[in-house]
Amino acid sequence: MQKQSVTERVSTYRSRQRAAGFKSVQIWVPDPKAPGFAEECRRQSLVAANDPEEMHDLEMLAEIADWDEE
Repeated sequence: MQKQSVTERVSTYRSRQRAAGFKSVQIWVPDPKAPGFAEECRRQSLVAANDPEEMHDLEMLAEIADWDEE
């Protein structure tokens, strides 16, 4: 059996995923190594912690996170 190149393997994998009903999506996310990233995380955390509506959402997320512990 001849070994596939990386390009061929990726193409085969993507074809299988498409055939299974999946679509490839590319998203851009903040780089945690970027200057200012940690400070912006802290800033947003404080905003969320001081907003009653955001606290409700955070409490819901905390409940979901606890599911594995039961």
